[in-house]
Amino acid sequence: MTFEKIAKILAKHLECDISDIKTNSKFSDFGLDSLDTVEVLMNMEEEFGIEFDISETDQTLDDLVKYIDAKAC
Repeated sequence: MTFEKIAKILAKHLECDISDIKTNSKFSDFGLDSLDTVEVLMNMEEEFGIEFDISETDQTLDDLVKYIDAKAC
C-alpha cells in the first residue's frame, strides 16, 4: 500500500503511467531536479504525515517504503 501511494504521487508529478514506477527505482532515475524532488517530498510528507530528509531520495523506492513503514509504527 505504501509503494502504491508513492508511485501515485510520482506518476502524477511526472505525468507518466504508474506502471513506469518500479520498486528498484531511485528519484534520480526519473530526472527530477532539486525543486521537483522537494515538491514530491512535500507531497509525500502530507500523504504519510512524516518528515523526510532530502538524502532519503538516494535510496530505492523500496528502501523508502521500508523507511516510511518504520516511521508510521
